[in-house]
Amino acid sequence: MRILLTNDDGIHGAGLWALAQEIKRRGHEVVIAAPFNQQSGMSHALSVLREIEYRRFDEPDFVAWTFDGTPTDCVKIYLEGMSNGDKFDAVISGINDGANLATDVLYSGTVGAALEGFLHDIAALAVSRDKNSAIPFQTCAAATLDYLEKLLALKPEPFLHNVNFPKKLRADKIEFASTRLGRRDYINAFTSRTDDKGRAYFRIGGTICDLDAGEGTDIYAAECGLVSVTPLHFDAADYEAIVKLRKIFRG
Repeated sequence: MRILLTNDDGIHGAGLWALAQEIKRRGHEVVIAAPFNQQSGMSHALSVLREIEYRRFDEPDFVAWTFDGTPTDCVKIYLEGMSNGDKFDAVISGINDGANLATDVLYSGTVGAALEGFLHDIAALAVSRDKNSAIPFQTCAAATLDYLEKLLALKPEPFLHNVNFPKKLRADKIEFASTRLGRRDYINAFTSRTDDKGRAYFRIGGTICDLDAGEGTDIYAAECGLVSVTPLHFDAADYEAIVKLRKIFRG
């Protein structure tokens, strides 16, 4: 199996290297294409108005490249400009240090990078671990590879799955749950401040406010100590609205 590995925490991310080591340990081939620095919140952003520096990362046991761009830049550039047409069986983005649950997936650089793999017709996983989780990255990496190997053995069509490891496992063992996206917002998300030079600025943060954390959601699964798996798709069209508009347009 040949895997393209990326993330949004940057080339030094602990979760990325836990996955790289696990992929290598199992005898699979891995190529790493990750950002220079932290790129959280970049969603599916593409750097179209500037030059993107890149360089080989000094890690003798791996083929690793790092880019001064977004997670999506990393995947798109490597697949379209550096792979020489070589095929990949999967793209994995992660392991992110922090959950990507519910509507946060719309902002997630981790999910954005995996989506780019999916748009290239490659099976893709966006993998995250809740902040301050008791589950080691190595355990998450092993479970991720178990999951991916099991799915690819079924020879499925390309898929995009958002995987989240909770703060603590329910029964001290990995249990997966198929979930839908919940709905999450933040209270006091923008804080206005002024520095000692008089420069006014906003800082994004806030307190989590879950608007839909009901049974069946990824939030609910995480709170129950389960590893949530939410299948995603790039098609955001509202098909019911399309039908209604057609009726209106026909008059």
